Amino acid sequence: MSQKNTVEVQAFMDKVNQLAADQPEWLEIFNNSFLDTLNNTVKILKDETTFVLTGDIPAMWLRDSTAQIRPYLFLANESDEIRDMIKGLIERHFQMINVDPYANAFNEEDNNAGHQDDHTDMQPIIWERKYEIDSLCYPIQLAYLYYKETGDTSSFNDTFHEGVKKILNVWKTEQNHENSPYQFERDTWREEDTLTHDGKGTPVAYTGMTWSGFRPSDDRCTYHYLVPSNMFAVAVLGYLEDIYSNITKDESLVETINTLKNEINEGIKTHAIVKNKAGEDVYAYEVDGLGNTSIMDDANIPNLISAPYLGFCDIDDPIYQNTRETLLSDENPYYYSGEAASGIGSSHTPDQYIWHMSLAMIGLTSLDKDVKKEMLDTMVATDGGQKALHEGFHKDRPEEYTREWFSWPNMLFCELMLDYYDYKLKGAEV
Repeated sequence: MSQKNTVEVQAFMDKVNQLAADQPEWLEIFNNSFLDTLNNTVKILKDETTFVLTGDIPAMWLRDSTAQIRPYLFLANESDEIRDMIKGLIERHFQMINVDPYANAFNEEDNNAGHQDDHTDMQPIIWERKYEIDSLCYPIQLAYLYYKETGDTSSFNDTFHEGVKKILNVWKTEQNHENSPYQFERDTWREEDTLTHDGKGTPVAYTGMTWSGFRPSDDRCTYHYLVPSNMFAVAVLGYLEDIYSNITKDESLVETINTLKNEINEGIKTHAIVKNKAGEDVYAYEVDGLGNTSIMDDANIPNLISAPYLGFCDIDDPIYQNTRETLLSDENPYYYSGEAASGIGSSHTPDQYIWHMSLAMIGLTSLDKDVKKEMLDTMVATDGGQKALHEGFHKDRPEEYTREWFSWPNMLFCELMLDYYDYKLKGAEV
């Protein structure tokens, strides 16, 4: 789908450019990113579904593609083309979930591209089959936010319903991972890309939470109850309660959804609230139900910093605020503070590399406009001279970065900038 700079898109961008006329450096990245994602990552397929490249990797991640498209929801009531593009992505997401709910990334067609040599149940249309809870949360989030923004319920069709049932089945199965059919191993020197224990991961005990093989960084979990992803699951199960209570009116499914949501939420309360060094209650990043926990955060979203953005809790929730303060300190092994910036990195990138996504999320989960402005200014100042955002950059030398073209942080910059000017999506208010 080329040259999607329609009249409606241009009018929207013109309005933003007027609002931010005193911030030309912000606008340079906003204008580049808003059009680049639309023109160079989005493709309308023959069946009218939408395929969205993550950037410099020729595959579509369920997670990334949702985040890439989310800012265009502000145009869903203005542009038929944008509306159809978003609906096409929702349909494509649930088609792929119906192919395999354990896969995280997909090819445009059955071309055997990607990690076909992994020891797991691969198919030609699957790029990668690292099971991550958030890969199932994001498509529900997009479908729900599209409905809330437009009032259009047509995406809640048979494809959607079949996908939802598969998601619920996976999440219930993975509450007792020993009963799971899923396993994953990769022949690699990089330990983070494969699961231990014959592809089943390290041992866990029942907690009520649901198991995840990998983090949203695509690195394996250390302890497999990934708390921020379980938080995200609680939030989107709430969305499903609304859909099946008030739109499709399937009371039997509502009961299943409500029970699962309450079990996961109770698991978080019981097993994932731990003490930081100061003796304060904070959320752990991962737990295993056997007594092992980790206090840390990763830049990839969902992370603990993003809990209010995900819809799990309010920004002023005291445990969240304790957690936030802890994670933006040296108690978090992936928090780095340098000459160019301070923020959160990831095991996925080199030591001392901060992610632009973490800066955007710090801004999106603050009620203070000065913090939002500081994060926008810092992202601009650390773009490596490229007028685009990257994956990670060195805390002292931002010209040293990973990933030349990564659409997700570009669009998070756009989202934060729109948020700064009080653009708020219905159903996603922080």
